[in-house]
Amino acid sequence: MKTRAVRLYGKKDLRLEEFELPQINENEILAKVICDSLCMSSYKAASQGADHKRIPNDCDVNPPIIGHEFAGELIEIGSKWKNKFKAGDKFSIQPAINYPGSRVGVLGAPGYSYSYIGGDATYVIIPNEVMEADCLLPFTGKGYYPASLAEPLSCVIGASHANYHITPGSYIHKMEIVDGGKMALLAGVGPMGLAAINYILHRNDRKPSLLIVTDIDQTRLDRAASLYTVAFAASRGIDLQYVNTSKFTNAIESLREISGGDGFNDIFVFAPVAPVIEQADALLAFDGCLNFFAGPSDPNFKATLNFYNVHYAYTHIVGTSGGNTNDMKEAIALMSSGLDPAGLVTHIGGINAVIDATLHLPEIPGGKKLIYNHIEMELTPITEFAQKGKTNSVYARLAEICDKYKGLWSTEAEAYLLANSEKL
Repeated sequence: MKTRAVRLYGKKDLRLEEFELPQINENEILAKVICDSLCMSSYKAASQGADHKRIPNDCDVNPPIIGHEFAGELIEIGSKWKNKFKAGDKFSIQPAINYPGSRVGVLGAPGYSYSYIGGDATYVIIPNEVMEADCLLPFTGKGYYPASLAEPLSCVIGASHANYHITPGSYIHKMEIVDGGKMALLAGVGPMGLAAINYILHRNDRKPSLLIVTDIDQTRLDRAASLYTVAFAASRGIDLQYVNTSKFTNAIESLREISGGDGFNDIFVFAPVAPVIEQADALLAFDGCLNFFAGPSDPNFKATLNFYNVHYAYTHIVGTSGGNTNDMKEAIALMSSGLDPAGLVTHIGGINAVIDATLHLPEIPGGKKLIYNHIEMELTPITEFAQKGKTNSVYARLAEICDKYKGLWSTEAEAYLLANSEKL
């Protein structure tokens, strides 16, 4: 079986190549990858090369396939796993397998560390440790892209579960955000911020009474407000407010006033920017928890923290890097029951677009860049489908379908693209 894949040979050295996959062993599974959502973590891995903790030191001679937010269909099942999986099953992958027996080390992960599995490939071999760690996850919902986006949603889910609060004098940590509390998402309208808003609004087990989402880009705030409306939040019992902090003379004072003067119980920071972190620190309520969600590229990144409040106001900080398998299962269950992550997606492309898009990801505006690996298509904003449709009927039809869904991607658009991609 031949595959086409984007492989990493060193710092900013990505190559789209075709090569032969070996015959699978009895404990492996052959899979067809339908789509992969490009992630800033792949940009960081491509930028750092072998200096990245998950990239093998010998990547120059044994290059790994990149991409870790992917979904597809199982093709051939090794005998060891035939009682659990079958050909034709749709799947998602939890890449943070953290499996002690992994052939590539405990930090090894699909999309970073393996020669034969990663999201930016047409066909892959799923190694035994993925199944042993229960990280090959069935998906029974419609389409494929929701399963691809289950991984970023799981990161938000895991971060929410990691927040904690205390009962003074008891030393008992209460995990999770405060039910009925006040919550803020700072720099919160990028792709992961949108995923967080979507998740918070759809949770049934707990939710804040007040949710403030900030940014300094009014266009992005307006788009977020059109996707996840104040009215829908109100129907869920949440006072949702989108706030452009660039319009405030003193953002900290103004946000604290919105909170009622006491600050916020839970604050998530979605940008690795020191002033935003310091703003969050200043806005914490008594026993407030600051979740530093955004992973910086600089290993020496720092911001100041008010240790007076740490001591006397019991403020604290947490951070997570990805979700675990239970978080992925929760994400997939939410997708299967109707949560649509389409609001995260702003660009569609084929496997030929992966290298340039990955290496320039921070410079490309918008949200998630969704790649369909079996097609050739330049990375295209959904907003430009109509213009391209003037000379290409496939883009014209895609524009019509997306218009039906308020300008968003959909399983209908996905199915049409996959069936008509040769006409692009």
